[in-house]
Amino acid sequence: MTNKIQVAVILAAGMGERLKEAGKTIPKGFLRLGKRPIIEESIDKLLRAGIKQIIIVTGHHFEYYERLKESYSGVIETIHNGLYDRSGSMYSLYCAKHRLTEDFLLLESDIVYEERAVSELMKFPGDNAVLLSGPTHSGDEVYVAASGVHIVGLSKDPRNFNASIAGELVGITKVSQPLFKAMIAEVEIQFGRTLQVAYETDCLSAVAARFPLYYCLLPDLIWSEIDTPSDFRRTQDTVYPAMIKQAQVGDNIEYSNLTKQPMQPHSDYTYESGGSNNV
Repeated sequence: MTNKIQVAVILAAGMGERLKEAGKTIPKGFLRLGKRPIIEESIDKLLRAGIKQIIIVTGHHFEYYERLKESYSGVIETIHNGLYDRSGSMYSLYCAKHRLTEDFLLLESDIVYEERAVSELMKFPGDNAVLLSGPTHSGDEVYVAASGVHIVGLSKDPRNFNASIAGELVGITKVSQPLFKAMIAEVEIQFGRTLQVAYETDCLSAVAARFPLYYCLLPDLIWSEIDTPSDFRRTQDTVYPAMIKQAQVGDNIEYSNLTKQPMQPHSDYTYESGGSNNV
C-alpha cells in the first residue's frame, strides 16, 4: 500500500518568454482567470487533497512567491534557482533535492486543472504515476506512450514512438523516492552536457526505459497549460468556464473510479510510428 503523500513541489522558475509582455512583468503562476492567481487556486486544491507542505522552486520574479509564502504561514517553502535563465525544469527540481526525503507530488506552476486531478492521482495505487488526459488539441501537447500499464516515453513529437499513445501529460506526477533517485542519477549525466533539461521529455522519458513508471488516465479531465497569449485566451474563454461549471455541478455527478487499475491508451490516439526512433 502506498504512503500518503504530504509534500508537493511546484516548479515556478520559468521566464515565461512565450507570454510576451505578460511574461516579463509577472511569473506565469500569477496570471489570473478568476479572482485569484492560478498558483493560489492550485495551492488550495493541494491543501484540500491532504498536502501539508508545498515547496516552490522560484526563479523569474521570485519576489512574488516570497510574498505569497507569507499568506500560507508554515505551509510554503521557497527554493531559488539562481540559474533560472539558463536552465530547464529538471534543474529547478534538482535545486530542491536536499529537501526531498519522502515521496512527493510534482506540479508545474502554469497549469489550470479540476480538483479531481490531484485527488484521483493521490488515490492511484502505484507509487510512481504520471497524470494523463485525453486529447486537448492545445497545439503544444506532450504525448505519453505506453506498453501495457507502463510508460515507455514522453515526447512532443508522436513520430518518436513505436508504442501506443496513452494520453497527454497534464503536469502533475506522483514521484517516489526510488524514482526520484533514478531521475537525479540520470540528470547528473545530462548536466555534463547542458542544464537545459526538461523534467518530463528529457529525464522521465529516459528513466521510463528502465524504471516502472505508470500512468493515471482521466480521459475527460478539464485542464490547460498557459505558455502563450493564445493559451491564455483559450483557457480564459473556454477551459476555465467549463472547469468552474463542472465544479458547481460536481456534487451531483458520480465519477467512475478510474484509479483501481491503469486504463488502456485513449482510443482517439490512433497514430503508430513505423520509424525506429524509440523514446
